Amino acid sequence: MGIEDRAEATAKNVEGKVQETVGDLTGDTKGQAEGKAKQVEARAQHAKEDVKDEVKKTVD
Repeated sequence: MGIEDRAEATAKNVEGKVQETVGDLTGDTKGQAEGKAKQVEARAQHAKEDVKDEVKKTVD
């Protein structure tokens, strides 16, 4: 499921960047914060997938 999880994380990152940018443009601090939070969550998902990939390399 690695590719699907990475795609989901990438989509969440893009969504967060868009939400943050819209928040910046409109002065919506809540939107900015939510966008940043989504980006952090996406980075965490990517890091989890990186760890899973490294584990697979050592097992194979």
